[in-house]
Amino acid sequence: MKDIFIIVPTLNPNIEILDEFLDNLKKEFTNILVYDDGCREEYQEYFKKLEKKGITILHHYINLGKGRAMKDAFNYLLNEYPNIKGVVTADSDGQHSVKDIKKCAKEVINHPDSLILGCRNFDASNVPSRNRFGNKTTRNVLKLFVGISVTDTQTGLRGLSKEVMIKFMTTQGDRFEYETNQLIDTISKEVPIKEVEIETIYVNGNTESHFNPIKDSLAIYKLFIKYILASLSSFAIDIGLFALFNRIIPGGYSILLATIVARITSSVYNYLVNANVVFKNKNKTSFIKYAVLCVVQMFVSGFASQYLAKIFSKVNVIIIKLIVDIFIFIANFIIQREFIFVGKKHEK
Repeated sequence: MKDIFIIVPTLNPNIEILDEFLDNLKKEFTNILVYDDGCREEYQEYFKKLEKKGITILHHYINLGKGRAMKDAFNYLLNEYPNIKGVVTADSDGQHSVKDIKKCAKEVINHPDSLILGCRNFDASNVPSRNRFGNKTTRNVLKLFVGISVTDTQTGLRGLSKEVMIKFMTTQGDRFEYETNQLIDTISKEVPIKEVEIETIYVNGNTESHFNPIKDSLAIYKLFIKYILASLSSFAIDIGLFALFNRIIPGGYSILLATIVARITSSVYNYLVNANVVFKNKNKTSFIKYAVLCVVQMFVSGFASQYLAKIFSKVNVIIIKLIVDIFIFIANFIIQREFIFVGKKHEK
């Protein structure tokens, strides 16, 4: 596959493992790029030997992270090889077989609009417990907060066409969080995910990996945190404007008018923040759907609170209203993620 480059980011690798991997890879692929992400000085002679074998070597003078290495590799290839069809990224720790890399490369050609993921089976007996726990935790959080169901959230075996590479050049993150952010950005960038089942390989109990399955997956939580902050700031604007307009609007309808003006303003603000900062995905009908959601949730909140207050008459109505609105808050997040600010989904 002359139009596909294999990118292998590496940091102080096991030379024996990497050498065997590259030798096998060289039998199937013409174009291989190894990115030295700030390896120690003693590795430089080894990289010179790889260059003599026809492997492209790029360097970071210091360790800047896997995400930065991947984006820098994309940038280099897009500039130097304008006719490139795509890339497959693979780890340097022996986890990916050449057979599976070929499978992903073929999917890049067959599905140039998609992000290709080589997905492992985490129920296999050879999976280290920390990797099984970390992936399943991240997988569930990604499904809950982002709405993406992915079998293997932490896979380093990924295929990207030229068009998809360009889209992910602006995805944030310099280290392992970049790969998680890619998954999150598939929604706003409207990139479907295509899963490819691959062999589950762990060399030396995965001791060669620099990945921390919990620490390096925190990017997923940022989406829900941003949603909470957007809602809190909208609430502050709503209360602040209500207090202001209730003072300056004359007449007997000051409370009603102040409520309407404050709620409209805070709702527009909340929509713009959710569309541009939280979910980062607007469409032609998103504002209309958001407005309908606001009206519906307002009536649901009012009627549900009134109904429950009659049933639980001894409970303070403020507490009842608070509980109802917490459920509505979570439901609103899911509805906005799934139906209002929605992008393309993925296929297995």
